[in-house]
Amino acid sequence: MVADLLSRASEFENRSLSHMSTSDRVAASREAKALILSINEVYKETKDAELMEVMKRLTEKKRKIEKRLKGAPLI
Repeated sequence: MVADLLSRASEFENRSLSHMSTSDRVAASREAKALILSINEVYKETKDAELMEVMKRLTEKKRKIEKRLKGAPLI
């Protein structure tokens, strides 16, 4: 199970985010959230530092996607 989560996470991390439609960005953001929550459940039991690092990288990528979805603030 952990190996499957880590392989899905690495596939997500290596995916290109350029030229995505808005619906693709929403789907990617939801996928990242699901991955992070799944990894977090395993992390709670094992306290593995590698899992924490994966969650941090996924969160960073998710934030970039959401920043692009919300757009630049209108000043």
